[in-house]
Amino acid sequence: MARYLLFPGRHHVLTRFQADYLSRLAAREAAASDGPCTVVWAVTSANHGNTRRNPVPYHRREAAIERFSVLTGLRSVVVPVFDVVATDRFAEVTVKTVAAVTGLELTPADTVLACSTPEVAAMYRRLGFPVAGVEADVDPPPPRPWDVLLRLAAGDDSWRDLAHPASVDVFDRYGLEGHVRSVVDDPVVGAEGGLTATRDYRSYAEAFAEAARRKWDAVRRYVRPGRIVDIGCGAGAVLELADREPALRESDLIGVEVARHLFEECVHKKAQGAFSNPNVYFYQRNVLGGAVFAPRSVDTTLTFALTHEIWSYGERMASVRRFVQAIYDHTVPGGVWINSDVCGPDGADRPVRLRLSTADGANPAQPRTDLAVAPPAEVAAYLRGLSTRARLDQFAVDFAFPFGHRPVDGAPEVVETTLGAAMDFLTRKDYPDNWLSETREQFCGLEYADWKALLADVGFEIDPASGAWRNDWIVDHRIAPVASLSTIDGRPMDWPVTHVLLVARRPVNS
Repeated sequence: MARYLLFPGRHHVLTRFQADYLSRLAAREAAASDGPCTVVWAVTSANHGNTRRNPVPYHRREAAIERFSVLTGLRSVVVPVFDVVATDRFAEVTVKTVAAVTGLELTPADTVLACSTPEVAAMYRRLGFPVAGVEADVDPPPPRPWDVLLRLAAGDDSWRDLAHPASVDVFDRYGLEGHVRSVVDDPVVGAEGGLTATRDYRSYAEAFAEAARRKWDAVRRYVRPGRIVDIGCGAGAVLELADREPALRESDLIGVEVARHLFEECVHKKAQGAFSNPNVYFYQRNVLGGAVFAPRSVDTTLTFALTHEIWSYGERMASVRRFVQAIYDHTVPGGVWINSDVCGPDGADRPVRLRLSTADGANPAQPRTDLAVAPPAEVAAYLRGLSTRARLDQFAVDFAFPFGHRPVDGAPEVVETTLGAAMDFLTRKDYPDNWLSETREQFCGLEYADWKALLADVGFEIDPASGAWRNDWIVDHRIAPVASLSTIDGRPMDWPVTHVLLVARRPVNS
């Protein structure tokens, strides 16, 4: 004799089967208890949207549930449940969240759990709740909501026959079908809305914020007022500085970020009043998924430390070319794209000798091959204990790109490799906390000559302010104390460029 049906789930798509099942179950329980039966929809991962695991934002899911309730005549209460790390106390967390949001103290005496997931149902059974299996009660079981969503993502219109009209209506009105398809099928972004599951976004955001003033000071003179877009905006640190520029007070400031963690921080900053300009907007988008802005609609595009990620996580030059073309297409004639990023050295394929310190840490006989499955803290501690020379061998194992090197006979501290490979290692060796994400990225994929040829081919004019440069702080503090570079025949070499600044304009008459 239940007064409540607790129905936890992500609820991206509601199905006709659910409508029939819940209506019959609620009617049965209402008759037994001689009173109304309320469905309590516990919408899990309610703080997630635009991710492969949770492509539909909570407010759209809630809208569909409310419409579902009207069309079926079910009395419903909708409760958002924020995502939590995997825990065997998930059932308790959900029940306590319902109590905190609604004041309803659900107990096994007055509540039936409706759930088809055996692992979740088992947690509630341990608390004493009776369980109705929904799809699991039928043999053979009908398609579950996630199966219906995957049909949608695959372009199979049969999803419309399985989904309840409430979901179909919300999807159609808000254009969610194409959105879900692009998110679920995204080949680059992971299930949780990031490029890599191993990145420590807290330290990443902190490092970007510390460098924001230097980055902004280097490019502010080239910014054209109007519609200003920062693609890969991180936590919005550069846009905060742009917001303080009197000359840009009439401009629109737009941040685009793919990583859910960073996008949510941008939204939080805006809600907390970090921006004085009312025309500040943030979008969670993957720029590799297609055009983000309309043609000829953006005056200034900013990208910082982004293009090497497009190269690394996409299809190398093909992805970078598509990205550059998309920027050219959305730039107004006379508008500008300002790109600041790492850069490969001139002649990256040139063979060199690299001498590395063996005295600044341990030198194990072999590198480890299990770091990809080790806990992050263990990975970081292990790497901090290695010498620079030993870190090179470990880098060669974990680097997601070809990395050829060989020790020089009689000199174990010296290796022969290419100039590009040497700089890829030297510019990444000091990131033990993010080692497994950093080793998935290639800094030296493109040289400055490659950039000039690509921009000209797409149609951009290259401003004289553009050029490759060397970050001497990194050289003086991170590289030179533990490494030296020479030609194959032993002649000392100067350290090459590490970064590039590109100021590219779309011709006025284009």
